[in-house]
Parts: sequence; C-alpha cells; structure tokens
Amino acid sequence: MAPPTPWFELAPDWVCEIQSPSTARRDRILKMPRYARAGVGHVWLVSPTARLLEVYRLHEGRWLLLGAFDGTEPVRAEPFEAVELELAGWWLPEEGDEKAAEQEQAKQEGHREAEGE
Repeated sequence: MAPPTPWFELAPDWVCEIQSPSTARRDRILKMPRYARAGVGHVWLVSPTARLLEVYRLHEGRWLLLGAFDGTEPVRAEPFEAVELELAGWWLPEEGDEKAAEQEQAKQEGHREAEGE
C-alpha cells in the first residue's frame, strides 16, 4: 500500500550534495541549516570543480567539519568509514591531465612501433 503522502517525514542519516558553482552557496547557507534542524546526522559536500569532499557531522545542533579530502589518498569518511573511497575516480580529468595522458599514449605507441609490434 502506498503512503498517503508523496514524501518522507523521517530525516535521513546522511545527505550528499553535489555542488556546482550555481548551487554551492545555496547548499551551505540554506540547506545545511535545514538539515541540522531536521536532525540529519551527516552531510557530504562534493565539489567536482574543486575536486573536494567535505564531511560534516551534526554535533549538538551544529555542523562539525570532520575533514576535507582532495582524493590524493584513500578516504574513510563517516558515516561510511567501513568503506575505503578512492576519490580520484570521482573527478573528471583536468585539461592538463588529458594532454599528459595523450602524450603518454603516443609515447607507448611509438615504443611499440620501434619494437616492431
């Protein structure tokens, strides 16, 4: 049987906001206080353009920043600290990264041709 309302009345334990330049301000100023009032336990703010994960825990009605991670090292973040995350796979390659990858691929192809493959 479907519930009588099309929404949940129970706050989630965790919220993950994927930020863009147009939403980052709203996520921090409007949404995070609402999440705190609702009793959401954890908030992750993911900024693909900054290549950054910020992890917050609600503590005594206020957000406590547990860590900010850029993906250079594996991450274990509340409330999923049992899972190791490789953030580097979350980000799109930067323009310089793409050029370096293309140069490495051309170099490898040149070695294969020189070896007669």
